[in-house]
Amino acid sequence: MTDKQIHYGVLSFFLAQGLCFSSWASRIPDIKDVFAGNDALYWGIILFLIPVGKFVAIPLAGYLVSKVGSRIMVQVSILGYAVSLFCTGLVPSIYVLGVCLFCFGIFWNLCDISLNTQGIGIERLLNKTIMASFHGAWSLAACLGALIGFVMIVADTSPFIHFTIIASVILLIVLYGRRFLQDDTDMIVSAEKEKEDKKDVPALISFIKKPEMLLIKLGIVGLFALVVESAMFDWSGVYFESVLNVPRSLQIGFLVFMVMMTVGRFSANRAYRVLGKQKVLQLSGLLIFTGFFIVALLGGVFDSMILKVLINSLGFMFVGLGISSMVPTIYSLVGEKSTTPVGIALTILSTISFTGSLVAPLLIGSITQVFNMVYAYMVVGILGLCILLMTTFSDAFKTK
Repeated sequence: MTDKQIHYGVLSFFLAQGLCFSSWASRIPDIKDVFAGNDALYWGIILFLIPVGKFVAIPLAGYLVSKVGSRIMVQVSILGYAVSLFCTGLVPSIYVLGVCLFCFGIFWNLCDISLNTQGIGIERLLNKTIMASFHGAWSLAACLGALIGFVMIVADTSPFIHFTIIASVILLIVLYGRRFLQDDTDMIVSAEKEKEDKKDVPALISFIKKPEMLLIKLGIVGLFALVVESAMFDWSGVYFESVLNVPRSLQIGFLVFMVMMTVGRFSANRAYRVLGKQKVLQLSGLLIFTGFFIVALLGGVFDSMILKVLINSLGFMFVGLGISSMVPTIYSLVGEKSTTPVGIALTILSTISFTGSLVAPLLIGSITQVFNMVYAYMVVGILGLCILLMTTFSDAFKTK
């Protein structure tokens, strides 16, 4: 098989993952209406099971990928991801839905880790820098999934039929792309290398006990970024439906957010060259703050439904553009500035950042329950201001 076939075969799995994720996110309001109604805190607890599943999958993924290889795990995890999506449209009760979302979170992270492991291996095999194209494909597929979800909502198609179609498409992608996946032969280490790794265990424990201050600062900004992502992935559709009360045909918030997130990701490298990474992070924080406060302060001012949709869509566009390059930039700064070994540094950074995914559902759900979702979005918007201040006044984000 040719290099191009291998490249596009692996890329097809990133497309499948992005399509699966955004199909779920686009139908959250419909599933919430069936099971949780107007109880925002209860719904926040249900959504909390997704990051719990992702958290459980972290050690599981490392073990399974090392044991059976990323080639097999990519196929198993993406099929599990699709089956979990299918089941969320079929479940008879909210308790079964909770189990499905927990499994959805597990397969989500298994898919993330195994796919990125496969992607790194393909880069080494082909001797090309192609990870950006893989993540770009994920974003494009997520946009397509959001668009398909919007069409399904307008056509009054049930989540069950919608998810059945998406799961079938993912099955076809797996059947097509599986023969292009590669074995992790270059990842197999010799007994000598294993001995060397054992010598590094005390160093690993030392780094974890006393992590580099740079990683703590980057991790906190990453935590804020993941709260913002969760606020948009899980709650943007609910906001358009429950707060703005717009008709189904105008619930475009998640779609415009995903489009701008994709545009931002494809523009990030150019932005680095023109502005530098610190200014990109500062601009990201400012856009997130501005976007949420446009939504919170101006989103409900006008009675005109068209103006409501336009103003809130503008706010969501700002947030999508702002959040798009946050995590990639933080990871890039780790590679440039950290004195901790990269693998350990990314583990520490991810552990701190991932707290944002755990906090967000309960934070937004509880504020919405006590006050309303406008206040919840204002709180999340303030995190954008925190990002701006941290990236401006901390040396951790200064680049040459």
